[in-house]
Amino acid sequence: MKNLFIAAIAATVVFISCTQTNNGYKKYTADPLVFSQAVHELNTVVMGNNFAPITASRNYMYASVAAYEVIAAGYPDQYYSLAGQVKGLHTLPKPDTTNGKIDFNFASLLAFCKVGEAVTFPAGSMKEYVDSLKKKIVDMGMTKADMQATRLFADTITAAIMAWSKKDNYAETRSAPKYTITNEEGRWIPTPPAYTSALEPHWDEIRPLVLDSATQFIPPPQYTFNVKDKNSPYYKEVMAIKNAGDSLTDEQKHIANFWDDNPFKLNVSGHVMFGTKKFSPAGHWMSIAGIAAQKAKADYAKTVYAYTIMAIAQFDAFIQCWEAKFRYNTVRPETVINKYINPDWRPLLQTPPFPEYTCGHSTVSAANAEALTKVFGDNFAYTDSSELEFGIANRSYPSFRAAAIENNWARFYGGIHYHHSCIISTEYGKKVGDLIVQRLKFIKTKTN
Repeated sequence: MKNLFIAAIAATVVFISCTQTNNGYKKYTADPLVFSQAVHELNTVVMGNNFAPITASRNYMYASVAAYEVIAAGYPDQYYSLAGQVKGLHTLPKPDTTNGKIDFNFASLLAFCKVGEAVTFPAGSMKEYVDSLKKKIVDMGMTKADMQATRLFADTITAAIMAWSKKDNYAETRSAPKYTITNEEGRWIPTPPAYTSALEPHWDEIRPLVLDSATQFIPPPQYTFNVKDKNSPYYKEVMAIKNAGDSLTDEQKHIANFWDDNPFKLNVSGHVMFGTKKFSPAGHWMSIAGIAAQKAKADYAKTVYAYTIMAIAQFDAFIQCWEAKFRYNTVRPETVINKYINPDWRPLLQTPPFPEYTCGHSTVSAANAEALTKVFGDNFAYTDSSELEFGIANRSYPSFRAAAIENNWARFYGGIHYHHSCIISTEYGKKVGDLIVQRLKFIKTKTN
C-alpha cells in the first residue's frame, strides 16, 4: 500500500516544480512538505543500514538540530538558538551574506541531509537526493551566487554540529566491553531466533542534551523474579502476557504490529533465513511529527522546530531508558515462559536483543508525546499513516498521549514487555519529556 503522507508530499513537489517564474524556488523552499520529504529520505537511509533504535535516535537528533540552528539564524526574531541550552553546544557561526543571499529554509534542509548522512553513513548515501534538489532549485530561478551562499552557510552549521557530535562519547563506546551473560535467575539472556548480543549496553555513557545525567530519573526495580509462587506479582505478569498472547483478537494484533517498529526482523523458514525492515520507534515518531505538522498547516520553520524538540526528547529518553535496562538486566517474557511454562511458546512480535525493563518504545513514546503536545497542543487528533508503506493499515488517535498509551498495550500484546513495565516506562518517559519542554526555549514570538 502507498503511504498517503508521502504521496501528498510527492504531489506537492510535482506541482511546485512546474512553476516557471524566476522566483519559483521561493515557494518551493517555503513548503514544509519538502522538509518532511527529506526526513523521510533519511528515515529510509537509516532503515536500510540496520541502525538500532537508540543509534537511530542519535542520527535524527543531530540532523534535526543542524536544521533548526539554520532556522534560528534565519528567523532570529522568532526562534532561540539551542547554543548554551543543550550540553556541549556553545556559540554557532553567524550568517554571511556578503556574496549572496541565503535561503535559510533550503539551507536548513541541506544541513539536515548533510549531518544526517555524516552520522548515519555510508558516505554519499544522500548525495544523489541532495544533488537533485540543488539542481531543481537552480532550474527554478535561484542564482548561482545565492545557491553558493546558501550552501556555504549550511556547510558552516554542519561543520559546527559535527564537531559537537564528536564529543558525545559515542566513538568511545564502540570499543566498550560487551554485555556479560550469566546463569543468574531473572537476568537477561539472548533470545531466538538470532540470539543477538545485547545492543548498546553502554548507551548511558552517551552525553545527554537536557538531562542532568542518565541517572536523573531512576525507575524502581521490576517486580522480584519469582515463578515458584503463583500468587507473586511477577508470576501474575508472566501469565498475563502468556494468556493474552494465546488469545489475541485481530484488533490487538493490529495494534501490536502497528507499533512493532522492528528495524530488522529475522525471518526463519526451515533452513532459509531473511530479514525484513521497518522504521525504528524513533523513525516512526519522526513520521508522526511530519503528519502532525501537515495537519496543523505549520509553516516551514515551525515544522523544523517540531521535528527538533521531538528528536531531542527521544534522544534523551533512550539514554534514560538504557541506563535502567542495564541497571536491572531483566529477563524477557519469552525466556521465562519457555524455561518454566511452555518451551514452544513464541510472542507475536520478535523479541528485541536487550533487557526487558524498562520499555524503550513506551519511554520514548511518552517523551515524544509531551514534546509534540508542546508544539501542537493537547487533544490534537490525527491519523497515523506512516505504516502504510509496510502494509499496515492506519490508526487514528485523539491526542499524542493517547497514542503513547496505546503503544503500552502494543508491547504487551506483542508479548515482549510486561504491562507493568510499560506503565512505569510511560511515567518515566513523561518525566524526560516534561524536563525538555520546561528547560528548552525555542519560540520568541508566536508562529503559525
